[in-house]
Amino acid sequence: MERDTQSSFILDSNRRIAWQEDCYVDLQSDTCSSHTKMKTEGIWIQKYRKQLVQSVTGPFLESIVGHMRKQDHLSLDETLAIQAMVHLPEKVLAVIDTLATKGPQASESLQAFIEKTNTQFYQLITLQDQIMQKHTEALQTRYGGLVSTTPSLDSFANLLLVEGLSDLQQKEHDALQIEATKGMGRHHARQLALDKLLQPLTRVSIPPRILLTVGVSGIGKSTLVRHFVQLWSKGEICQDVSFIFPFAFWELNAFEKLSAERLVKQVYPHNGSQDVLPRTWTELYSYFFKMIVEGDLKEPLKIEQAYGSSRKMIGSLGRLAFYGLIKRKYNFHEQDMKANGIDLPSLQSSLSSYILVKEESAASTVYHFIHLSIQEFLAATYYYTASKRAIFDLFTESGMSWPKIGFQNHFKNALQRSQQSEDGQLDMFVRFLSGLLSPLVVRPLSGLLPLARDEHSGFRVPAASFMQGVLNSGCTVSLRAVNMVHCLQELQHTELTRTLEEGLHNNNLAGKLTPINCSVLAYLLQVSEECAEETNLSNCLNYGIVKSLLPQLLYCTNIRLENNNFKDDVMELLGSLLSAKDCHLQKISLAENAISNKGAKAISRSLMVNRSLTSLDFRSNNIGPKGAKALADALKRNQVLVSLSLQNNFIEEEGAKSIAEVLVSNRKLVTLNLQKNSISTEGAQRIAEALKKNQALRELILSSNQLGDKGVAVLAQALTVNHSLVSLHLQSNSISNKGVSVLTKALRLNRGLMHLNLRENSIGVEGAKDIAKALRENNTLRHLDLTANLLHDEGAKAIAGAVKVNQALTSLHLQWNFIKSNAAKALGHALLSNTTLQQLDLQENTIGDEGMIALAEALRRNTALTTLFLQGVSVGQSGAIALAEALTFNQTLHTLDLRGNSIGMEGAKAMSNALKTNRSLRVLNLQENSLGMDGAIFIATALTGNHNLTYINLQGNRIGESGAKVISDAIKTNSPNCVVKI
Repeated sequence: MERDTQSSFILDSNRRIAWQEDCYVDLQSDTCSSHTKMKTEGIWIQKYRKQLVQSVTGPFLESIVGHMRKQDHLSLDETLAIQAMVHLPEKVLAVIDTLATKGPQASESLQAFIEKTNTQFYQLITLQDQIMQKHTEALQTRYGGLVSTTPSLDSFANLLLVEGLSDLQQKEHDALQIEATKGMGRHHARQLALDKLLQPLTRVSIPPRILLTVGVSGIGKSTLVRHFVQLWSKGEICQDVSFIFPFAFWELNAFEKLSAERLVKQVYPHNGSQDVLPRTWTELYSYFFKMIVEGDLKEPLKIEQAYGSSRKMIGSLGRLAFYGLIKRKYNFHEQDMKANGIDLPSLQSSLSSYILVKEESAASTVYHFIHLSIQEFLAATYYYTASKRAIFDLFTESGMSWPKIGFQNHFKNALQRSQQSEDGQLDMFVRFLSGLLSPLVVRPLSGLLPLARDEHSGFRVPAASFMQGVLNSGCTVSLRAVNMVHCLQELQHTELTRTLEEGLHNNNLAGKLTPINCSVLAYLLQVSEECAEETNLSNCLNYGIVKSLLPQLLYCTNIRLENNNFKDDVMELLGSLLSAKDCHLQKISLAENAISNKGAKAISRSLMVNRSLTSLDFRSNNIGPKGAKALADALKRNQVLVSLSLQNNFIEEEGAKSIAEVLVSNRKLVTLNLQKNSISTEGAQRIAEALKKNQALRELILSSNQLGDKGVAVLAQALTVNHSLVSLHLQSNSISNKGVSVLTKALRLNRGLMHLNLRENSIGVEGAKDIAKALRENNTLRHLDLTANLLHDEGAKAIAGAVKVNQALTSLHLQWNFIKSNAAKALGHALLSNTTLQQLDLQENTIGDEGMIALAEALRRNTALTTLFLQGVSVGQSGAIALAEALTFNQTLHTLDLRGNSIGMEGAKAMSNALKTNRSLRVLNLQENSLGMDGAIFIATALTGNHNLTYINLQGNRIGESGAKVISDAIKTNSPNCVVKI
């Protein structure tokens, strides 16, 4: 990679390295412990081991682990072991070491994933060391000699720290200051070592962003700065600062107006070079011709001679290429060559041998360019050169036409002719012609074409304005319009694409899709990385725009078209798209539109022939029973779709029966969402009968229907036979103890179900006891959600008794169940024995301090629980103190939610003491806990030494706006990776 690219990604303000307002970049790093050197040092993952440990963030590590797990480079046990680790650097090292043992394939998979999903991060870790080394070497060269010859450097070892400047210092001459103060220093000033210069002044303050050294002329202010830079470049101080750029004011005064990027590149040229990688077609071909002309020549004189001998040949070949292109002529005879001024013996030159192919037969000899794009590029160079002096239309070879004077008229003529060409014959030609107006092609082509240094600047703006005017005048998105956007990109006019790409990223394109923006969007759908994984076009489309963009949607693989008020006519368009042989769509979401059964039928017809779509989301439409039947008929033939959501579509009993018929024969559908569809007992009966035969479905969502106890009973019977269903959602279905009794009997026999959602039903004490009995025998269920039922203390105690012996359950939700302290004590007692439960949710239950103390006692010894939700459970100071004491022992809990309690300042003080020693907690929510300013300061102070917290919420604690800012800044300074809500 070229040197300019190395520096540009750091200096570019749009990249992900955030510039501070100071003159340095602060790239935080963590110290990693030494590890055994691996035998696989040569592979990529080991080569950049240090950079990965320093730079990988928590969220990015999670995505890496998830990807490696999908690629089978990490086993489930390895993943769980990594997740159980406390420190982020420790986790990253574990991932690196584990993947290193899997050989080059795992390393290459990680490298490809990082390079594809986070290009800037990839550049950072691969280029950072060499850029930093080059920069520090330059600083040592520039400042080392100046400081080394200066005597008495010990006098610069310490500074006197003062607060503010006196009027005397601000207004009077240095000599007068000495006279007035008699050389006496300030009595209240304190010494500050040079290596402490950038550290915060107090425990809760933020590091200084501006430092001012004050002293009389000649006392050594500049020498001090040079000494600081030299020590930093040697690695002796402030190693958490990755870059320092010293500027003298006399240097800055030479510029009237200058961006930070240009300033750094100008004053520190070692960070930049004019040799950049080509980014457009025109740049690439310009460098190609530069390369074949110069060859291996090194001497300037010989290079100039090579250019001189090639100029006439380029001009002649350009004329041949242009008139051949407009005549659709791609093979040329000897008379064609001579007619265009080409001397046949001269074709033996190195230039011609690279771009022309000679073919001979008994009848004739013909020449053609090695590729059509070479002919198109040369045609563009000829047109660009000739149009600046031509009087008549160059597209008319005879010269008989209305006069056209000036480059702009000829340029417009070329664009208009390309727009009139239905087959795109001139598309690449006008792209190259537009690219020749870019300032970036002047350098490689300056020796071959008569290009004035700044002539492109006079052509570029009018050309861009004309192309934008053409795009604005069009009412449809055509291939020619998309090519016009390509021309703008060749011209380096990127404002339109950059603005629309930001709109795509932020999902705020509503009302912005004008004709020109539609063309730009069509272009982005082809080339943008923003559209590569998911294209979000929600809340911004209508029938006309979809129709105009339809050909470009073929380039998408995952598209969201939600909340667009689509009606059935749009479904006809999308149906034609899905029916196309070259359709690549894999996922499409049509949620929250106005689609009826007619629109569903249009999509269904396409599903009968489509072979790419795997996920279809019809959530919150109105397809009804007829639409459901049409989809069901299609799925009897379609064997590709794996996920279907018909949530909130009023399919009712008849629709459920149709879907059930599909489950009998379909062997591909894995996820089926039928939530909120007015399905009752009869529909449940048909689905249950289908489940007895189906072995493919893994997730079934029947929440918010009308199943009742009878519906649950028939599903329970199916579960005694079906062991492939993994997740069953029965939230809000009016299920009572009677229904649960039948369901729990099935759970004792079922060997597949892992996730059971029974939220918002009417399960009471007896139902809870039946669930407890099942949990004592069932060893497959992992997640159980009993939120918002009627368990009370007695029911919750029964569940707790089962948790004590159950070694399968990992997640238990009991919020809103009228649970009090006795049940909390029982759960605490269970946690002393349980070794598998990782998540416990007790929100909105009045367990009080007594219950909290019991749970805290369990946390001292429990090593499994990682997430504990205690929102609104009436915990006060004593409960918080007990919990805080437990956290000094517990090293596994990483998420703690204490919203809506009353722990007060004393509770906050106790929690702050715990945070000073606890290294496992990542997420802490203390919202609405009456902490006050003092309590918040306790928490902020504790985080000075805790660098593992990634999220803390202190909202609603009567801290005040000014206090909130001080505390927030202090936390962010001491824990820069921590998200603060205050």
